[in-house]
Formats: sequence, C-alpha cells, structure tokens
Amino acid sequence: MRPSLSPRDVVSELDRYIVGQASAKRAVAVALRNRWRRQQVTGELKDDITPKNIILIGPTGVGKTEIARRLAKLAGAPFVKVEASKFTEVGYVGRDVESMVRDLVEAAIALVRDEELARVKGRAREAAEDRLHELVKGGGRGGAAPRLSDAEREKFRAQLDAGTFDDVTVEVEVQDQGLTFVRNFSGQGLEEVGINLQDLFKGFPGQSRTKKRRAAVRDALSLLEGEEASRLVDQDRVTRDALKRAENDGIVFLDEIDKIASREGSKHGPDVSREGVQRDLLPIVEGSTVNTRYGPLKTDHVLFIAAGAFHVSKPSDLIPELQGRFPIRVELEPLSGPDLVRILKEPKNSLVKQYTALLAVEGVRLQVQDDAIEELARLAQQVNERSQNIGARRLHTLLERLLEDVSFSAGEQGPADVQVDATFVRERLAELVEDEDVSRYIL
Repeated sequence: MRPSLSPRDVVSELDRYIVGQASAKRAVAVALRNRWRRQQVTGELKDDITPKNIILIGPTGVGKTEIARRLAKLAGAPFVKVEASKFTEVGYVGRDVESMVRDLVEAAIALVRDEELARVKGRAREAAEDRLHELVKGGGRGGAAPRLSDAEREKFRAQLDAGTFDDVTVEVEVQDQGLTFVRNFSGQGLEEVGINLQDLFKGFPGQSRTKKRRAAVRDALSLLEGEEASRLVDQDRVTRDALKRAENDGIVFLDEIDKIASREGSKHGPDVSREGVQRDLLPIVEGSTVNTRYGPLKTDHVLFIAAGAFHVSKPSDLIPELQGRFPIRVELEPLSGPDLVRILKEPKNSLVKQYTALLAVEGVRLQVQDDAIEELARLAQQVNERSQNIGARRLHTLLERLLEDVSFSAGEQGPADVQVDATFVRERLAELVEDEDVSRYIL
C-alpha cells in the first residue's frame, strides 16, 4: 500500500465509482490505513496488532461487493470474493472453508507474477527480437541468438512496424507446457485435493521439452516474448513474495454471511449445519495456519470483510465467537431515487458510459439526456418498491431492455445518432413496468 494513501484519499477514490455509503467507505478506509500503520510498528507489538474485520449490512445492490473490490484494487492487495453459503461443515461433501485461503494465495501469485512480468517486459522484448531476427534471417529456430546492436534493433523494429514481414512465417521452438490437469473434479467439492499432478511429475525425465510451431512473425514475437519473460521471472521469489503479500495485505470478502446464521430459537436441521460452517470459519478468521500448494500461510493478519442483507436473520444470530471477530459493523443505506440518478451519471464506470462506449464501436453515437436518466431512475425505484428490491442492479435490466433494439441493429445500420430522452424511455419501458405481473418475472 502506498504510504501517501490517507483514509481521505481512499474515500475520494471510492467516490469515483460508488455513490453514497459514506460510513462504509470510512470504515474500510481506516481498516486499510491501519494495515500500513501496523507495518511501520517495530518490536513484538507488531505481531499482536490484528486487523479489525468488518461486517457490511445492507440490501442487495447497494455497493457492498463493489466497495471491497475497489478497496483491494486500490491497495494492490490480493483479493478473493467467496460466498459463505457455498461452504459446508467438515465431514460433508462440499467446499471446505480453507479453500478460500488457497484461493487467496492463487490470487497473490497471479498478482505478483503480473508485476514481475511487467518489470521484465523490456528485457524480454529485446531478447525475443534477437531470437526472431535470427529466425527471419533463416539462421536459427528461436533458441539463443546473438544480441542486436542498437542500430540493428531500430531497423528491425521499423521493418516490423512497416509490415515488411507480415506475410512471413517462421518455425519457433518454444517450451512445451505439457498437459493441463483439471483440478476441479466435481462441482460440489474435491477442488482442493492438495496435489497438482503437473507439479507432481515436474522434474521427471523428459518433462522439460520444447516443441516446434509455425507462426506468423508478429505471433512468433508474442510467443517468444512470453517465453523470455517467464524465463526472466524467478518463480521461487514470486512464491515467497506472494505468500508474504497474502499474509500481510490479503483481503477476503465473505458474501452472504447471513445465509449461514442460525435462525433464532432453531438449533436443528439445516441450522445445525450453518452453525458448523461458522465454527469451521472461526479459526480461519481468528488466525491459523493453512497449508497450500505453495507453502503454509498464516491468516492472522488477513483482513476479512463480511457482507449480508440480514433480511431473515441478524448479526446477533451468528455464534458469539464469530461475532467477536468482526468488531466493526456498518449499515449501508437503501438506494433512493436521487441515488439511482447519480449512479447513472457520476461514477467513472457508470452504465450509461459503458453502453455509450459499446455502441460507439459500431458507429452509433448514443446521447442520453438528463430527463431520460431521471425517468430510468424513477422506473427502477418503482419496480424495486413493487417487487423485490435489488438496488442498482435493477438499472442493468432496464437499460438492457431500453437499448435492446438499438444494440440488435447497430451493426447493420452503420453510423447513426441515437437520442434517448424521457419520451424514448417511457415508450419502451412504461408499459412493461406498469404490467405488474410481467415486471415481476422479466424485471
């Protein structure tokens, strides 16, 4: 995490993507800053400072998941989102709770590896150009090649950019990755068998092989660049750094935690299993060591952000021990009509901006007027009140239906201007929204 990223900066950044929910933004911003503060502490006290886990309470579609996802991206932290309802108690067929820690390590590995690949990209590109130059000259098969001089490299790059070799194919020798073994053996479980067969056979005679492949020059450059980048990256260091990053910066987002809360006064049937899942989660959230295929990982300083609507149950229905591991509780507000208007207009990645960009690819210039946005927000709120309230997700459905005809014919009609105003919205959606029986199923 960047030391210059204050809680106020975090909130400001989250404001670019998420409307409202100031309390939740402040809570996660402070939690993120406290992680950086802990790393500056020296002495034994550092290990005793544990993250203050958070429960976000609020209806669906108000921004709970987006807050956690944007926070992780902002911090450059390994992040996984898991649904608590998918876990089953130990002894039952299903996804065990430790799998989320293994998923976190995989996310950390991917994150650190991408950073390392970006760091060596320039050197990998040059090495790939050296090899490709030899292939184009007919003096090699893509193996080690003499290094080009600066003048030779500039000339070769100019030829590539000019398309001189577009019609040329070369034979490249690249590393044979072998078979890709499937790790998910069933939809319900066994996805974490602890052994990756490809790793098991790594190092056996004949495992490190190359294969020949014919490719166009531009494709060959990409192949060689990827191979050189992989060769320059120290996988052992990636693993060490990733484990450290996951332990100190990892964020696990536990969605639908209310689904594993036992109903008040009920301690039999499904509620017994729910409580069993909670007890399985407890040591992970409290802090324990989980074995992964990359080595053991301690969860003491992983930040857990839980979320749930808590329509039927309430946070106090969780077992007391688990409640104690989530000391910060934040209630998110339901979205109002003005909030829905802001969601359509303000975020950097708003739905209106997304649809405008998509249709622009086909030459359709979409212009959505302010009165159309207000009408869309009004209709979304109306349907939410009459049927199930799914928050801002209702806007996805309405916009998709609103622009269905435009999207369908965009590739056929060529460049065009499409003006969307309140009348346009009412003509295409009002009848559907007014039909309560239809809207219940379609919207």
